[in-house]
Amino acid sequence: MTAYTDILVKPARPHVWLLTLNRPEQLNALRSNLLGEVRRALERARDDEAVRALVITGDDRAFAAGADIKEMSELDTASIMSDKRQANWRAIRQFPKPLVAACNGYALGGGAELAMCCDVIIAGESARFGQPEINLGFIPGAGGTQRLTRAVGKSRAMRMVLTGEPIDARAALEAGLVAEVVPPELTLARALDLAELIASKPPIAVRMAKDAVLKAYEMPLEAALDYERKAFAYLFGTEDRKEGMRAFVEKRKPVFKGR
Repeated sequence: MTAYTDILVKPARPHVWLLTLNRPEQLNALRSNLLGEVRRALERARDDEAVRALVITGDDRAFAAGADIKEMSELDTASIMSDKRQANWRAIRQFPKPLVAACNGYALGGGAELAMCCDVIIAGESARFGQPEINLGFIPGAGGTQRLTRAVGKSRAMRMVLTGEPIDARAALEAGLVAEVVPPELTLARALDLAELIASKPPIAVRMAKDAVLKAYEMPLEAALDYERKAFAYLFGTEDRKEGMRAFVEKRKPVFKGR
């Protein structure tokens, strides 16, 4: 594995990598170098056919407590507009394989935005999600106002963004922001179990399913339905689709090869 300073990356389950944010003294604050390392790790995972899913986590105290405010305090409007972090965020958003977030402790500001870039969020009971940027005189800038609204609805998003107050894991589950809430000591194991299950499915179909679900947020309904139907038809030309149906008829476990 490539050496990093702000993250740890390792194979954790069959076809699953674990990416751990590793600035514990700073509550995993997302400085530029950390985001750049996440981007590079995802690019490697994207290009490695053996990797079919990836889990992102932090530690017991924080998934990530936000951006690195000391670093951001030196920026002005011109530097923000040309900030290379935007390219890093874009690469994270566009990662084509499934991402599972395992969140304990604080997931605030950029940390909440990073979790929301993932496809499924598993939250420990200790998790707190929030967008506190308003308290520092600015607003979320890496998708917080948009993804949060799509996830929890206008009223809840307005309350969180305008007050800066976080919500706990149970409230996040009720609002639809997270998929599951588990005891904190089980958060990572549950996320890895889920990623391993997803990684056992046919890889091409998984990637197209992820993309099709995301299109529900990006396209009008008729256009998204048309996209879904074309993806559905495309998959009928894959070897994995033939193997899946053959295995079903033969009452055996399918062997998917990503073809």
